[in-house]
Amino acid sequence: MAMEVGASTSRRGFLVLLAAGVVGCASGPRDSSATAGRPPNIVLVLVDDLGWADVGCYGSRYYETPNIDRLAAEGMRFTDAYAACAVCSPTRAAVMTGRYPARLGITDWIRSRFQKGITPKPGESRVEYVDQGRELLCPQTRSALDLSETTIAELLKGAGYATCHIGKWHLGTDEFYPEKQGFDRNIGGCDFGQPPSYYDPYANKTQGGISNLPPRREGEYLTDREADEAVKFIQENRDKPFFLNLWHYAVHTPLMAKPELLEKYKAKPPTEQKNAVYATMVQSVDQAMGRILAVLEELKLAENTIVIFTSDNGGLIGPTNNTPLRSGKGYPYEGGIRVPLIVRWPGHVKSGSVCGEVATSVDFLPTLCEAARVKPSADRPIDGVSLLPVVQQQGRLGREAIYWHFPHYRGPDVVPYSIVRAGDWKLIKRYQGKEFELFNLKDDLRESNDLAEQMPQKVRELHERLQRWLADSGAMMPKKKDA
Repeated sequence: MAMEVGASTSRRGFLVLLAAGVVGCASGPRDSSATAGRPPNIVLVLVDDLGWADVGCYGSRYYETPNIDRLAAEGMRFTDAYAACAVCSPTRAAVMTGRYPARLGITDWIRSRFQKGITPKPGESRVEYVDQGRELLCPQTRSALDLSETTIAELLKGAGYATCHIGKWHLGTDEFYPEKQGFDRNIGGCDFGQPPSYYDPYANKTQGGISNLPPRREGEYLTDREADEAVKFIQENRDKPFFLNLWHYAVHTPLMAKPELLEKYKAKPPTEQKNAVYATMVQSVDQAMGRILAVLEELKLAENTIVIFTSDNGGLIGPTNNTPLRSGKGYPYEGGIRVPLIVRWPGHVKSGSVCGEVATSVDFLPTLCEAARVKPSADRPIDGVSLLPVVQQQGRLGREAIYWHFPHYRGPDVVPYSIVRAGDWKLIKRYQGKEFELFNLKDDLRESNDLAEQMPQKVRELHERLQRWLADSGAMMPKKKDA
């Protein structure tokens, strides 16, 4: 099957993709005798709050990401990839389990202890409603990824993989940290949703320091430290299959520049994107990717390593600009949920290929299980599908739709909502105010033409599909205060 650019890709992005294809077509895989017959190593890089348009190969003309662009030139770039939620914790839970946030009960970001979040006990079930002083009562999101869930780390560890988590976790307090969820090592993962500081000793008066990340060199930049730890883990585990789960704290607030890069961006002509501090944070992530690619090549592991690069939600409005997508983090529009996704696996993924099929966070677990020849747990529904047929250009995914459920308020203008995307059609259902918005993403990537009133039959069709999914997933719904 030939891969084509998704119909909703912007013209600017399309030209970038053409260039990437030219660069990438000459490379070819080489087998390494040291890894022949061994299951593939896996490096999963998840960036916090990185927008779809924040990377050069996705059209950015202000941020500089040569290493990520190289990854796309040597692998497959998805044009229509999505986070499972427009905020972080639900997406992270979905990545770990292959299950939609609605099924897990983690539908909003989890409050840390310093934010007076709840400290649950393992196995504790919370089905309470909270009053946010608005029209509807909202279900309280679970406060942790429960230990009863089976994670991709547990599955891979059971198959002999060395497993390591580095960076942001944000899926519960101590009893739910990465080392309790299948990781041999946890470096920096705790209940924080944002770092206290990007400079060593990575602490402030409100949060204290980052668990499992002791200070090392005063002033050292956090993303550089994460890259150091990633390189060390790869070096130490070169002789066995490994799973590196690198979840950068960047580019989440607080915005703190990488000092040596700041003047360069201050001198650059601005585009829709113009925040020099944020630009240095994006480049710090790119530099970390460069170091990972370099150590894989140095150790002759690149040909037997799957590298996945993605984000947990859309870019935050203010620090960045998601044009041509509408809006940003937290919102039901494309700017809130569409994210970069790049997969490189030499010998399996054609260099410079581009895929317009719809992918989402729940797909990573079944994809990596299939690649590692590991079976997911059969005792619970897995919502994702393996991306290997399209990654290896051997078929299509064939699924009918993907879904989101956010039964919460966020700021002054986000009310509880659910979404379904089926083909090129996207229906947003709100539980307060105007009920439906309908968009054809093939013709209207910017979501500027609401077709709900013109196409009531399409609204009914998609709404019925959404309602069936909400019931099947056991989604907790917002409700009237007098209900």
